[in-house]
Formats: sequence, C-alpha cells, structure tokens
Amino acid sequence: MHGITWEDPFCAEGNSCFRLGTDANGNGYIAVAGHEDACVKDSLEALRVLIRDIKAGKADHLL
Repeated sequence: MHGITWEDPFCAEGNSCFRLGTDANGNGYIAVAGHEDACVKDSLEALRVLIRDIKAGKADHLL
C-alpha cells in the first residue's frame, strides 16, 4: 500500500509478527508482517485504544 509509513515488525512469542503504520491523513494501520496489503485501517486514536487494551490484558484473545 502506498503512502503508509510502516514501523519495524513487532514479533511476540511464536510466529506472530505485526506491523503498525500511519499515513498523512491521520489513519493508523495494523497488519501481519509480510501481508501489509491486507491490513486493518482505523483512526489513530481507535488503534491506540485497541493496543492499550491488548497490553492491559483486556483483549489478548484478539491476537
């Protein structure tokens, strides 16, 4: 996808590697590393809330 700045992959235990990205329009993206063309897109704030909830153990089953 063009216009998205991807961060380095974050790899947890096992083979789960994810990438976070942003674009110039204030959107945030989450994708499985190597499959950035099939990413989830939302506002940066919505993705921040999702990531905070996952880190807090509220949504660990999503990953």
